[in-house]
Amino acid sequence: MTKKIIINKAKCIGCGLCVNTCHQGVIKLIDGKAELVHEDYCDGLGNCLPVCPVGAIKVKSGAALTHAQNPTKSQLKQWPCQIKLVHVNAPYFKDADLLVAADCCAYSYSEFHHDFIKNKITIIGCPKLDEVDYSIKLSEILKINEIKSITVARMEVPCCCGLENAVKIALTKSGKSIKCQVAIFTTDGRVVM
Repeated sequence: MTKKIIINKAKCIGCGLCVNTCHQGVIKLIDGKAELVHEDYCDGLGNCLPVCPVGAIKVKSGAALTHAQNPTKSQLKQWPCQIKLVHVNAPYFKDADLLVAADCCAYSYSEFHHDFIKNKITIIGCPKLDEVDYSIKLSEILKINEIKSITVARMEVPCCCGLENAVKIALTKSGKSIKCQVAIFTTDGRVVM
């Protein structure tokens, strides 16, 4: 499924934050409103989503691949899924079973969608490559929303401990008692719970 952003000009206040955040340079201010000027260059990752103070930017989905091209159906229920990009008060967090996953897990374990993403709201990140303290945003998500459970999916490599620690810190900061389990993925595709 292809993903592109759409901008609601009626909601746009012309602050320009999305223009400065767009890595492809496809958003411009025209007549005081943000406008997508090269839709075909938009990567659909939504870096502009979290910076819009009025929620004027959304992601739309395009034509899906045919079954022959995509025999296994994605279980991802929301977009964006990158921790840095999700809105802390997004409606999909309400009463969610939350999966906080290191991005590599889906590549090491072939049934990741079916066994882990299915029936969960999934947010992903890499504690080694992303220069951000995940615990801050995760604690906001946990404070604002009624999360039913948390599953942390991380690799066995030492750097992935950062993701598990961020969830533990966020739980403490939120002041909530939420069931949390950790699944550790080996580099050869096994899961240790």
